Amino acid sequence: MKKIIILLVPVLLLAGIVGLAAADSLSGEEIMARVYERETGEDRQATMEMVLINRHGAQRVREIKQFERDFGEVEKTIMFFLAPADVRNTSFMSWSYDDVSDDQQWLYLPALNRIRRIAGDDRSDNFMGSDFTYEDMAERHVEEDEHEVIGEEIIDGRECYVVKNIPREDGYMYDRTITWVNQEDWMVEKREFYDLDGELLKVLRNHEYEEIQGILTVVKAEMNDLQDDHKTVMKVKEVKYNTGISEDQFTERTMRMGI
Repeated sequence: MKKIIILLVPVLLLAGIVGLAAADSLSGEEIMARVYERETGEDRQATMEMVLINRHGAQRVREIKQFERDFGEVEKTIMFFLAPADVRNTSFMSWSYDDVSDDQQWLYLPALNRIRRIAGDDRSDNFMGSDFTYEDMAERHVEEDEHEVIGEEIIDGRECYVVKNIPREDGYMYDRTITWVNQEDWMVEKREFYDLDGELLKVLRNHEYEEIQGILTVVKAEMNDLQDDHKTVMKVKEVKYNTGISEDQFTERTMRMGI
């Protein structure tokens, strides 16, 4: 589970401690590779809360159960919405391959009793009304971007490398991103997303961490859409690593059955 964005995953899913090196001896690509290569366990299951907050401060709270497993060439994630009633039994599944061109996503809508394949053109849509897009829910491979160290900053007392990430090919929904990487443990502290006009669109902050089963885990993250004045807060209520999740968990049949 190497997703650089939290998701939930994604989702963000992030941990591991690696030996330090001086900033001038590490390239941007090497820094991002250390983020990507952190040990995050063979599998993970988590109970989460998604809080949607509009410009007036009104909140909508959604309860989620998520399962993830790394199968080597592919990492699979399945997510079930438990509450409230209007989203209950909705499910989402993502398969992220080493070959990014093979990545696949599906959304099950119980009201229609239909599984929808998320096409490439739909990846810029917001995921379930949140400030994360389907693109954000997918794994972003280090080699898909060019990485340049543009400075160092301190965030909440933690020294960070600041790395500019520019997509190598056309078709990505962001012009660029800028990532703040903790120099001590290679956690992503902050990430800025710029739209195709070069304007700042969203800011991701990973606010709180806990060490769980020896793995440093993001337990509170916030994605703030500055242009729409809307934000999504993700809170991890419970998480377990390396429980032996079966491959049978990640199927369209399971999406329909729910939990």
